[in-house]
Amino acid sequence: MINVTCAIIVIDSKILVTQRSAKMKLPLKWEFPGGKLEVDESEVDCVMREVKEELNIEIEVLNKLSNSIFDYGAFKINLIPFIANYISGEILLSEHKDYKLLDKIELLNLDWAEADLPIVEEFLKLEL
Repeated sequence: MINVTCAIIVIDSKILVTQRSAKMKLPLKWEFPGGKLEVDESEVDCVMREVKEELNIEIEVLNKLSNSIFDYGAFKINLIPFIANYISGEILLSEHKDYKLLDKIELLNLDWAEADLPIVEEFLKLEL
């Protein structure tokens, strides 16, 4: 089981989503940015570090949502989601192919990585 954090980042009432590159596992699928939890690292520290490494931005973590466990066959993931506010920095992609800033309702139009789908569904039910 791979423990991975991700952030639903709010920027000016829009939601930041990222598209996996063609070279990554689950190529070209959309996801909330984040990455693998390191040994002795807190979940919050992990998501903040990963967002900084992948997107070059600083975030403020607000709330945790329900974990999403998904078995992709070759590997099993425990996706640990957080809602966060954008603080500072210019978005520069280091790993992903693309990013979008979307209205909440537009999230349903993307081809999501399967583990992210329950998180999208839970997030859509929340009042922001």
